[in-house]
Amino acid sequence: MVCGFTGHRRLPWGGDETDPRCAALKTVLGRRIAEAAAAGCGTFLCGMARGADTYFAEAVLALRNGGLDLRLEALVPCPSQAGGWPAADRDRWTRLLAACDAVTVLEPAYTPGCMLRRNRVLVDRSDVLITVYDGSGGGTASTVAYARRRGRPLLPVWL
Repeated sequence: MVCGFTGHRRLPWGGDETDPRCAALKTVLGRRIAEAAAAGCGTFLCGMARGADTYFAEAVLALRNGGLDLRLEALVPCPSQAGGWPAADRDRWTRLLAACDAVTVLEPAYTPGCMLRRNRVLVDRSDVLITVYDGSGGGTASTVAYARRRGRPLLPVWL
């Protein structure tokens, strides 16, 4: 089975990963991933955005390094996804891509809507979806709505 992930890029603590709320999110994400693995998910799909996607990818890799047989696949919307990010975030993205079992680049260049199309591919290829969602609008909201329309079970992590 395949488990996809969607979540917010902008989180209440900004980029401060020392914030206790960030640590709590990372802990809960690890638990949700372990639950999905115990239910039969072996492949985990990540859209590789900053924020919650990064934490998700890191949690999958940590559980894999801890002995679980997990496969991480990056669904990159376009090669320039991290192009405008700060250097530290680009370096982190590059390290995560290198640790993935597979990297699928969906479009050869950025185009309006490529992020949305990436999110739809992620949902279409998933049997279940872990979500970090606070009920607000945006890309995560549209991905959650699309997953519901497609009948995908959701494993929510609420902010």
